[in-house]
Amino acid sequence: MSPIETQDILSEDITPASDIDNARLVPVAESIRYRKRAQSAEKKIEALTEQLAQANSQTAELSEQLSDIQTEQELTRQLAAAGAVDLETAVLIARARMQDQDDADVTGVIEQLKKEKQYLFAGSSQSAAPTKTAGARDRVINNQTLLERAAKKAATTGNRTDLHEYLKLRRNFI
Repeated sequence: MSPIETQDILSEDITPASDIDNARLVPVAESIRYRKRAQSAEKKIEALTEQLAQANSQTAELSEQLSDIQTEQELTRQLAAAGAVDLETAVLIARARMQDQDDADVTGVIEQLKKEKQYLFAGSSQSAAPTKTAGARDRVINNQTLLERAAKKAATTGNRTDLHEYLKLRRNFI
């Protein structure tokens, strides 16, 4: 090959390569615009990532609060069914015990509370209503039954005070 042919081959190889390089080059203003868009997109991604993390933490807090509320409602329901006299105190003590024990169930805590703090629960011998004082007399629904009882008592004892009470009741009803 002659030097002229070599130069023609080299010039042909260089020319297409330089055209390809020129086609790949982007104007500076457009490059700056692309870079700014990329940076703003990255900032948006960071902001959205932070918002997602905050939302996840709020979700975790709310689910924990919901769980606590559900546990407290279950405690209240079962303590009321067990006959707790002071419901608020019983709930507070039961919640404190459930926090101390990781694997505590509601019924087990209530049973333990019944055994240890019997004064918080109404026993089967006690009624829910407070008892009357010594001076108050029980009312009988059927007034005739009260009169009959007083008459029987006066007849069997023969005591003047029983007879006087019978006559006083009789005067009120007749």
